[in-house]
Amino acid sequence: MDIIKEFFQNGGAILSIPWTFVILEIISTMAGAVSGARLASAKQFDLFGALIVGIATACGGGTMRDLLIGKTPFWLENPIYLLTCVFGLLWVIIFRKLLVRQNNTWFIFDCIGFSLFNVIGLQKSLALGFPTWAAICLGCITGAGGGIIRDILINEVPLIFRKEIYATCCLVGGIIYVFFLDIGWTEEGCAAISCSVAITIRLLAVKYQWSLPHLKAEE
Repeated sequence: MDIIKEFFQNGGAILSIPWTFVILEIISTMAGAVSGARLASAKQFDLFGALIVGIATACGGGTMRDLLIGKTPFWLENPIYLLTCVFGLLWVIIFRKLLVRQNNTWFIFDCIGFSLFNVIGLQKSLALGFPTWAAICLGCITGAGGGIIRDILINEVPLIFRKEIYATCCLVGGIIYVFFLDIGWTEEGCAAISCSVAITIRLLAVKYQWSLPHLKAEE
């Protein structure tokens, strides 16, 4: 048990985040990889293509964030993330029929993935000394960036640009995280409430078809 904890502590030190957040990042990486691989399989990509889409979904947002803040992309510092993506692809291969029947279940996992990535990006940015407004923006990029790259790779209009509320959930979750952090909550507690709010908004937006106003050309 101590060895496992030490592994996550070392990972947290490298990534400038609490060691408990490393666990969250691995969970969200798995969720993102499965989400990307499932959509790639629906487009009948080959195994290598599905793996690339899964990696892009799971690691794309974090890579964009790290490049913007001048750090080495996180997945180049620890192979566990790429291995997690490979495991996600294997999971899709083995349980493909089950996953297809459980679209709603895996939609929830997708929500969990982007909300966790949002919090991780926000926390990492704060730990590196970025101002609050910048950290919230970087958290949003971390949460939504992978989905943008995924949709481009599978030749779809990115979800963030369509009617469904997506990035807005990240922004609200980021504001919630900062608010509760300022009033003295622990980082883990802030993460829990931030993710809960972001996921709830996303689920309600899909159920009740909430959307932001559309920009329309003059007729």
